[in-house]
Amino acid sequence: MILTQHYLACLSHASYLVGDETTGRAVVVDPRRDVGVYLEEAAARGLTIERIVETHVHADFLSGHLELAARTGAVISYGDAATVDFAIEPLRDGQRLSLGEVTLEVLATPGHTPESICVVVYEHPGDEVPYGVLTGDTLFVGDVGRPDLLASAGAGFSAETLARQLYRSLQDKVLRLPDATRVFPAHGAGSACGKQLSSATSSTLGEQRRTNYALQSMSVEEFVAAVTEGQPVRPQYFAFDARRNRELHPLLDEDTAPPLLDVDEVLARHAAGAVLVDPREPAEFAAGHVRGAVNIGLQGRFAEWAGDVLTPDRDVVLVGDPDLGLQAKVRLGRVGFDRVVGQLADLAGSLAARPDLAEASSRLTIEQLAELRGLERGLQLIDVRNPGETAAGTVPGAREVPLAAFTGWLEGWEPAGPVVVYCASGYRSQVAASLLAGTGFSDISDVLGGYGAWAGAGLPISHDATAGELGATPEVPPSAAKAQLDAGALLLDVREAVEWDAGHAPGASALPMRQVHEHRSELPRDRRILLICRSGGRSAAVTDSLCGWGFDAVNVAGGMRAWAAAGLGVITDSGAPGSVI
Repeated sequence: MILTQHYLACLSHASYLVGDETTGRAVVVDPRRDVGVYLEEAAARGLTIERIVETHVHADFLSGHLELAARTGAVISYGDAATVDFAIEPLRDGQRLSLGEVTLEVLATPGHTPESICVVVYEHPGDEVPYGVLTGDTLFVGDVGRPDLLASAGAGFSAETLARQLYRSLQDKVLRLPDATRVFPAHGAGSACGKQLSSATSSTLGEQRRTNYALQSMSVEEFVAAVTEGQPVRPQYFAFDARRNRELHPLLDEDTAPPLLDVDEVLARHAAGAVLVDPREPAEFAAGHVRGAVNIGLQGRFAEWAGDVLTPDRDVVLVGDPDLGLQAKVRLGRVGFDRVVGQLADLAGSLAARPDLAEASSRLTIEQLAELRGLERGLQLIDVRNPGETAAGTVPGAREVPLAAFTGWLEGWEPAGPVVVYCASGYRSQVAASLLAGTGFSDISDVLGGYGAWAGAGLPISHDATAGELGATPEVPPSAAKAQLDAGALLLDVREAVEWDAGHAPGASALPMRQVHEHRSELPRDRRILLICRSGGRSAAVTDSLCGWGFDAVNVAGGMRAWAAAGLGVITDSGAPGSVI
């Protein structure tokens, strides 16, 4: 038997080729849209793909059933509850499909969608213990399929109704299989089809019975509550893909790059309504890009994030590296965004010839963010992570707007001051920041390293969107700080080395903001710690952290700028007069 999992990390999507080595017959389950990988494997192994099985009508990607059927002549099969606009051979509950020795058994498992099925795989028709079960979106490693997407549901199906069906499907069908049965789901960690998917892409039923929260002993009412609460925001493209997967539609050409366009053709397309997409990495984009472009980096969850912020009814022109054009086109095609009409032939040359089109992006370090929080009382801080991520904490004062809901929230919003956007690491935040810049907002930045860098430095976090307002940090003016320093307090300067070298307060100690968390055990608990930076922002963040750890910590209001303005000493390490930079 051959069972190959083809895992597409950027969509957290798993598809499967199952073949019988004795007959050379094979099926593909839940194929992605660029189907060359299955054709290559089938050719290498001497297999004929004769059937394409879809475990349900997918919402998170445009499936490759039409492409694969066109290339192989294979029949397309769904569970018999599915309704689609093209010819299929429906599969009924309990039906067995023989590939020779390898045998497949269909289980109708409604819940994630009404037509969902699982496919049990036997190496031999008489085996009592299956080799595995392809669970689609019914059962994941660590989770079950969310019942609230309604990707395929008709009128009258509520999340509660589908959740109850899912409970029965799991209890009456899937969990009756032996513990040794391997579990092969359609998705892994990162997918919006569940809330707690593991990074593991396979498991066993016994392991899932022991560890999966949704398979523990509970009533149907408890199950409904458990699987309907805390789900991530539904990406806006899901409804489009669910509809498109039911329809006949043009096939994806995965071999031809978008045509090259000169800068005038790009501008004409843009003026006619096309969106400009730059698929380079955020750092490259920030250094210089075409004004008005949206940055969605190919190294991230490119297709999903494109689906979050673009609409399938607009043309797309790529304005990054032409070598990335085909990959970007194919990955957009994976979610059904097929209107890639061209790509800029020479980005560097175009920006050199037309400097009026060139733009750079502002990206802040966590030190700069902390400083800005102290300087700009009107700062608007936006967290574009999903609710499951923000539940662990946010930067104090941040407003939570998941990227999937960002474009809807953006309509009609007029920021009153500077805007800083952050995510987990700096990918999604650049998507959102470039959207804002393209919409006409001028004072936009995102955060390098995102929340991970902020929290990793031990800086204060909030579990309440209304908490963490500036002004709550204990602080003293420079004159009082000087008196406390003379009385034995520790003055801790959290600026960077280059700032310290230019000038610092006499008697102060240096410990850059990013290193405080690592060295906190070396700080005294028997005397007051005065925190100082350039203007009071970084030191305020560290003060809050130290107070949270039980230290007697106070911020020096206004930082070294206020210290110097008060006529207090500023020196270098040699004792010479210094300056504040």
